[in-house]
Order: sequence, then structure tokens, then C-alpha cells
Amino acid sequence: MRRGMVVDAVRIHDGPDVLDADLHLPEHARGLVIFAHGSGSSRFSSRNRQVAESLNDAEYATLLLDLLTQEEERIDVRTTEYRFDIPLLGRRVIAATEWAARQTAIKDLPIGFFGASTGAAAALIAAAERPDTAAVVSRGGRPDLAGDALPIVRAPTLLIVGGNDEPVIELNEGAMRRMHAPVEMAIVPQATHLFEEPGTLEEVQRLARGWFDRHVRR
Repeated sequence: MRRGMVVDAVRIHDGPDVLDADLHLPEHARGLVIFAHGSGSSRFSSRNRQVAESLNDAEYATLLLDLLTQEEERIDVRTTEYRFDIPLLGRRVIAATEWAARQTAIKDLPIGFFGASTGAAAALIAAAERPDTAAVVSRGGRPDLAGDALPIVRAPTLLIVGGNDEPVIELNEGAMRRMHAPVEMAIVPQATHLFEEPGTLEEVQRLARGWFDRHVRR
């Protein structure tokens, strides 16, 4: 853990439902990035945590949260019925954003979103609800699943896709055509959907950090 970092396990309410989350807060945070994980994953995603650590090193606070309750996760493991419920996932990211706005230590920080897989759609839904969102980054995401929220998003958006993930490249290109916000696509050569190839996740970190540095203003 880097010096001056505050790490806190928090619980976030979405109506009667309770979500677990981990807040990492550098001493001189310049912004808050809320992470929305992909289908079948959780706040313990090693890839998202690696990206989050690189953002912590750049003085960004990060909030990694479970988009499903513990009971929903147990059901979803058997049925997969929740992981593609995009309106539900989007609402959960909005609930986390509203929670952050009530916390004294982080309420004044500009907010960005980082979404992976279906979490990218949830992040964009949250960004559409909050016109003051500073920036959005998607990793191997399905922004197309955000549907009618896409034209409403105002935040500058970066879509990071693996060069060997051709179906997802096409889906991201279709989403870009629906967006009115500044949007760019970055293709990581030789990467597949999960960015498991050597050096590819490090490139995701570099791109995400650069995008937030460019657009997040305290």
C-alpha cells in the first residue's frame, strides 16, 4: 500500500439492497474513479485492481464495488440472470455515485468511471445521469448495451479494445456512432478480450491514466 493511502471497506445502499465496496483514497486525491466490473466478476477482479493501483499511484481515489448483492451473486453463479441486467447494474453505479457525493472526504472530487465488459454499459448509464462526469474509460467493454443512454452522455469517453477482439471492436464502433460526447477508441495490438497477453494490461493502465489526466480537473 502506498504511503498516505487510506483503504476502507464500505457498504453502499441501493434501496433495501446493500453492496460491498473498497475505497482507496490517496492523501492528495485529484479525482475519484468508480469501477464497474464485468459480467461474472466482482470488486476483487485482479485486472481492475491492477488498473486501480496505477490510478492510485497517480493520485486518484478509486472505488471498486460489487454490482450485485451477496445473495444475487449466489443466484447469478447458477443462473447468470443478473449479470446482463444492464438497467440494474447502471442503477447500482448511480447509487455508488450518490453515496460518494455524501462522503465528506471525497464529495468534492471530480468523478470518472472505469467499466469493463458489461460494466462499461453500466458506467455510461451513470455518466448519462450525471452531466458533470469528468471522464469515462471502457476496457473490453460493451458500451452498445447502454442503449438510449449513449446519446445523452456528455463525458469524454475512451473505448479500449483488444486488437484480436474483433466482434467487440465492431460493437464499440457501433456505440461510437450513437454518441455525441467526445469519444475515441484505442486498440491494443495482439490483445484478446481479457487482456491476458504480456504487456497488454499495462497498456490499458497507461491509456486510462492518460485519459483521466487529460480530462479530470480538480
